[in-house]
Amino acid sequence: MANIKSAEKRILQNERQRQRNRTFRTRMRTAVKRLRTALESGEADRAKELLPGTLQVIDETAQKGVIHRNTAARQKSRLTRAVNGLS
Repeated sequence: MANIKSAEKRILQNERQRQRNRTFRTRMRTAVKRLRTALESGEADRAKELLPGTLQVIDETAQKGVIHRNTAARQKSRLTRAVNGLS
């Protein structure tokens, strides 16, 4: 355990940040999983319906710094291509 007050504070901040990041990452993964499930089952209408919301969640996650912006762009591109290729 840390002996210095600033180190103790940093430990608390890191834990809060970790929990926050975990929330955003989980939310993003769930949205992507829902979209991929719709794609795999061939539900084109459902996939088109889910796409905008999923892209928004990915953008928010990148904006918070949980994932890198290039990672977000790559995921968005691949998902959009998959949805467009389905129809």
